[in-house]
Amino acid sequence: MNSIIEKIKNFIKSVPGEVCKPGYTMAEKIISGIAFVFDCIYRALLELSKVVLLFIIIIVSAQVFCRFFKHSIMWSEEVALLLMVWTAFIALAIGVEKGLHIAITLFYNRFPKKVQWAINKIILASMIFFGYILIVYGARLVSTAMANTLPATQWPNGIKFIMMPVSGIFVCYFAIFDFFGLTKYRHQNIEDGNRGTEKTDQQIIDEMRAQQAEEAAVAKEEKNV
Repeated sequence: MNSIIEKIKNFIKSVPGEVCKPGYTMAEKIISGIAFVFDCIYRALLELSKVVLLFIIIIVSAQVFCRFFKHSIMWSEEVALLLMVWTAFIALAIGVEKGLHIAITLFYNRFPKKVQWAINKIILASMIFFGYILIVYGARLVSTAMANTLPATQWPNGIKFIMMPVSGIFVCYFAIFDFFGLTKYRHQNIEDGNRGTEKTDQQIIDEMRAQQAEEAAVAKEEKNV
């Protein structure tokens, strides 16, 4: 318990230095502050996803075990389904942040750099629009569904879809920062203590593409010589 309290104290002390880094202008400090808030909430979302997955495993396992004794947990399927819906939308936001979603690059890799840049901007703009749809219509769905209750638990039906607008907010956040080249103001070390030294999947892919392009250019020069 004391170690947790100590970590919290150290984290609070590090906030001013994390947000107001040396050399930042006032506008950069504001952007960094906004990113800090979102990154802290996103870290909480990541931790929540771990807890949700753990509960899904426990509930489903308990239901299977109880069936051996000809008993059934009446609410297990309902709660497990609710948590799976949460997991799906949390995973959607994580996928956008880490660039894990499937992409077909067969033709993309053959385009000039300027065309690739334009395509990336179109993709990011589409993500922002998609995130906006999740926020607006997700909030409407939650509001409408709150009037109904789940049959087994009697919980409001709206809580099943509550992660939909939350996911949309983070999809917009990640896409907007990528679109305007503001990722340098993000505080990725908050998400993972080792994250600052690790490369994302997208960074690894970009480096591989750059290396292949460099090798192709060298081979072309050697052929011309």
